[in-house]
Amino acid sequence: MTHTYRTIDVPVRGGDLRVGVWEPDGERTVDVLAVHGVTSSHLAWPFVVDALPGARIIAPDLRGRGASTELEGHAGMNAHADDLAAVLDLLEVPRALVVGHSMGAFVSLVFADRHADRVSRLVLVDGGLPLDVPAGMSPDEVIQHVLGPTAERLAMRFASTGDYLDFWRAHPAFANDWTPELERYLAYDLVGEEPELRPATSYETVAEDSIDQNTGTALADALAGLRHPTVFLTAERGLLDQVPALYAAERIPTLIEQYPGLQHVAVPGVNHYTIVLSKRGADAVARIVREEPVVSSPGA
Repeated sequence: MTHTYRTIDVPVRGGDLRVGVWEPDGERTVDVLAVHGVTSSHLAWPFVVDALPGARIIAPDLRGRGASTELEGHAGMNAHADDLAAVLDLLEVPRALVVGHSMGAFVSLVFADRHADRVSRLVLVDGGLPLDVPAGMSPDEVIQHVLGPTAERLAMRFASTGDYLDFWRAHPAFANDWTPELERYLAYDLVGEEPELRPATSYETVAEDSIDQNTGTALADALAGLRHPTVFLTAERGLLDQVPALYAAERIPTLIEQYPGLQHVAVPGVNHYTIVLSKRGADAVARIVREEPVVSSPGA
């Protein structure tokens, strides 16, 4: 084992935020703030943790997800960003390298804009830059266009944890990447009682965040003011292991041209999920993180 895992509860607006912390067993080289996706949780990061033996990984359940579902008040990009600042405050981390996956990449950008002095570098993993959403869509149409079956799953009920795992076993994204780490991640997502188990994240929370992400001003302001060294990683395939990916290959040169300070890294052989939830995807993310040469925090 290269890390010791624990969870803490961090006071934020409206309640407590659950946070996973992986402390390195040896000398710490960097603090990494890891921000998960739209219906995910802090347990999305075990492969990245294993690939970074010297890093302390700090990963919250964003409000409305995982064990952070009892918070009062609205979500949205600014709310999540301010929650991240509260996490670093409690752990006495002055600056961190921030890794965000999917919606977490959008949150990370807004965090870096609102709390610029808390961020040393940004790693955006298959998210963060504007999505290719047709104009004129309603909020529900935007969610369906981007997330599709991911959003539909939130209304489903499952008789047992085994039934939920069986549901995911049939998912094309994990056809070649079913692991004990994935099972633990998926089981953690369930709330309620048998036979009425359900995903922790509500459709209303996804809608609130997706509308803010795609139509609010926070992300546009953050991208316009981008001033941290930033790497943008993209998966070869999409949420259903399909091509085109979330960021189609033909769009990427135009996106990079719009943000000339951005470094792009294409990650082959992974989809939107397995870019973090597989060893080969996590190794690609970790290679970028290991470029950080400075210890971010003296310890907490």
